[in-house]
Amino acid sequence: MSQKSQTAITPTRVENFPEWYQAVIKAAQMAENAPVRGCMVIRPYGYALWEKVQTVLGQMIKDNGVQNAYFPLLIPVSYLSKEAEHIEGFAKECAVVTHHRLEKGPEGNLIPAGPLTEPYVIRPTSETIIGEVIRDWISSYRDLPLKLNQWCNVMRWEMRTRLFLRTSEFLWQEGHNCFATASEAEEDSRLMLDMYVEFLRDYMAIPGIMGFKTEDEKFPGAVATRTYESMMQDGKAVQMCTSHDLGQTFSKSAEIRFLDREGERQYAYTTSWGLSTRTIGGLLMCHGDDNGAVIPPKMAEYPVRIIPIIRDEAGAEKVLDAANKLKKALAAQGVASQIDTREDKTPNKVWLAIKQGVPVRVEIGERDIDQDQVSWFRRDQDPKGRLSLSTNDFVAQINDILTDIQSAIYAKAENFLNGNMHQKNDLSAIRAFFAGDNVGFVKAPLSVLTQDDFNALKTDFAVTARCLPFADDGKMVLLGRSY
Repeated sequence: MSQKSQTAITPTRVENFPEWYQAVIKAAQMAENAPVRGCMVIRPYGYALWEKVQTVLGQMIKDNGVQNAYFPLLIPVSYLSKEAEHIEGFAKECAVVTHHRLEKGPEGNLIPAGPLTEPYVIRPTSETIIGEVIRDWISSYRDLPLKLNQWCNVMRWEMRTRLFLRTSEFLWQEGHNCFATASEAEEDSRLMLDMYVEFLRDYMAIPGIMGFKTEDEKFPGAVATRTYESMMQDGKAVQMCTSHDLGQTFSKSAEIRFLDREGERQYAYTTSWGLSTRTIGGLLMCHGDDNGAVIPPKMAEYPVRIIPIIRDEAGAEKVLDAANKLKKALAAQGVASQIDTREDKTPNKVWLAIKQGVPVRVEIGERDIDQDQVSWFRRDQDPKGRLSLSTNDFVAQINDILTDIQSAIYAKAENFLNGNMHQKNDLSAIRAFFAGDNVGFVKAPLSVLTQDDFNALKTDFAVTARCLPFADDGKMVLLGRSY
C-alpha cells in the first residue's frame, strides 16, 4: 500500500483516473491484456460479473418473448456490401479473413496455403448475416413477430484499447427482432431500452440519461437509436447499451418479405439491441474508490465473504466449523457466501476482499465465536469500519443489509450524476465549459447548435452529442466527453 496516499490503489482517482481504473482491474484480478493485439483475458472473478449479466438479463430477455439462437462468426463480404450505409459505418473497424489452411513454408514456418474464394469479415455485428438466414424463415404475417437473441463475441479493430471499455474483441448479447408493422418495431425498440435500464439501475446500480442518438451519432442504417448514457467519476460518459429501430433498411437489403393479412407482399420491420462487457467497465468506473472495486450486492457472485481468523492450529477447527455454520445459515436466507480458506496471511485476504469490492466482509475468530457475534464490514463504507451483531441478528438482517448497500451505492452515483449536470444556453458558454477544468455533462438547447458547431466541439474538445434526452422531448442535447 502506498505510504503517500494510504490507499490500496495507486494512483488515486484524482491523481490519474485512467491509470486508477487499470490498477483496479489488476488488483481485483478481473482481467488482463491478452497476448493477442487489442484483446483481453477475462479472469474468473471478472467473468463471474458477466455470468451474472447473462443470468439476470438473459431471463429478462426471455420474459420479453425472445428466443436464444446462434449465427456464424464469419460473414461473407458480399453480405455486408448489400447494405452500403451500414458497412460504411463499420468498414474501418472490420477484421477480414482472406486465406485458409496453413502449410509449412520454405523456412519451416507456417504460412497460409491460399486465398479464400470470397473474404470473410469477423462479425462486428450480425444484422446482415441474420437477415440472410431469417429471410427463409418468414413467408407470411403468421411467422411474425420473430424475436431472436444471441450471446457471442464480436470484433471491431480498435486502435486504442482499454480493458472492458474498448477492446478489439468483446462479449455481448445482440437481439434481432422482426415485425409486420413500423409501430410494432418502434415500440419494441423502446421496450428493449426500458429492459436494459431496469437491469442497469436495479442490478448494476448505474444511473443515467435515456435518449435518442442524434442523426450523426445513431447506428448506421437505423431509423432511430435509443441509448442510456451514464457518467463515470471523472465526468466522462459511457454508452451502456443501445436499442435500434431499423425500419425496413435491413429487410430490404436482405429481401425479408412476407404476405400480410390482405395477401400483399410487404417488407418486414426490424430492430436490433445490444449490451456488452463494456458495462463491467462502467460499473467499476461508476462505483470504485481508491481501495478498489465496489460491487453492488445484486451483481456479486458471493455478496458475503467470510475470512476465518486462525491464530494457531489448535483453534483452526473451531473457527472453520463456525465459518461453515454461518455459510449454511446465510444460504438458508438465500444469500451466497464464500469462505476464504487459502493459505495466505489474514491481512492479504482482507485487502483482496476490499480490492475486489465484496459487498460484505465477515472476519470470524475465536473471540467472536465465544461472544456469539459476527464482526462485519460494508464495502461501500470505511473498509476498516468494523460493525458487530449477534450471529442470529446478522443472519436475520443480512438481506436488509445487502438491500441497504445496493440502495446506497445507487444513491451515491445518482447524486454525482445530478451534481455534475450543467445547463448552458449558448455556444460560447458551452465552449467555455469544456475549455476549462470542469467535470460532467452539459445540457443545451438543440436549437443553438449547428452541425458545424458539433464538429468543432468534437475536434477542439473531444466532446460529442451523447443523446437527445427523452425528458426534454428532443429540444435539448446532452454533451460530454466519453470512453
